[in-house]
Amino acid sequence: MLVAAGCFAQNELAIRVTVPLVNVAFTVRDARGKLVTDLTKDDFEVVDDGAPQPISFFARSVDLPLKLGLIADMSGSQEPFVKSHEHDLRTFLKEVLTSRDRAFLICFGNHLRLASDFSASANELIDGLKRFDKKAQDMLEIGPREHRVLGTAFYDALYYSITEKLANLESGRRALIVFSDGEDNSSAHHMLDAIEAAQAENVVIFGIRYTEGDKRGQLTARNKYGTSVMARIGRETGGLDFDAENVDLRKSFNQIGEELRSSYELAYRAPDAGDGTFHKVVIRPKPAGLTVRSKTGYFARESQ
Repeated sequence: MLVAAGCFAQNELAIRVTVPLVNVAFTVRDARGKLVTDLTKDDFEVVDDGAPQPISFFARSVDLPLKLGLIADMSGSQEPFVKSHEHDLRTFLKEVLTSRDRAFLICFGNHLRLASDFSASANELIDGLKRFDKKAQDMLEIGPREHRVLGTAFYDALYYSITEKLANLESGRRALIVFSDGEDNSSAHHMLDAIEAAQAENVVIFGIRYTEGDKRGQLTARNKYGTSVMARIGRETGGLDFDAENVDLRKSFNQIGEELRSSYELAYRAPDAGDGTFHKVVIRPKPAGLTVRSKTGYFARESQ
């Protein structure tokens, strides 16, 4: 669910309000699939559970600082894949991050380690990835100290990246880029926990998925499950899922960069704050031929 005590503002200033707000990040494409970046508040209608809502705040992503989390699965076959694309990742970060943007890096297997805290430096972030090999045990562990017997804590990595690193930031475009196959066998949380946390904090999740099949190259049932998980997380949060085996990763990074720089943010007053139910959110563009991609909705926090 997404209820906040403040909304985004230009020049990184937070507007304080006394009513709950629902914040929604979204992108718009025309009939040819090209991103549309010159629309205004008057070009959209917002519908919450079928009821139109007045827009309280509207901004383009270029007016907002980026708060980005890089989440790298370093277990099994995933670690060699991530490391083999360090150069592409460094190039992407240098192109996307400006002096007012910040990104962090979490590496995980069965434990979640903060390899690099918020920084505007691509080199610092990649250096954190390099240090993980030799100094993982010295890095700050994210989330509570769970008793885990090996395995991969994919859902916990998403959940605590959101709740401990991105939650309650006063302004900014929030997103995660996750390098994983979507398979989990060690988390205290489940997929819906991760999705609900992302929807609540207006975090868009982009998945870079590398799936290694069996010895014959065939996908296992577990592989197929991970594939569907990555696709659903992207869809429910307004992000995308990229199959790294079939798509050039540099093109994937380019598309993510375009999405981050060419999106919109809006906020509206929560119509039934505190009812604890799922609210479906639809953003309708008024000009013909446009398509919007955003999160599917949010769970309203129950009143205390």
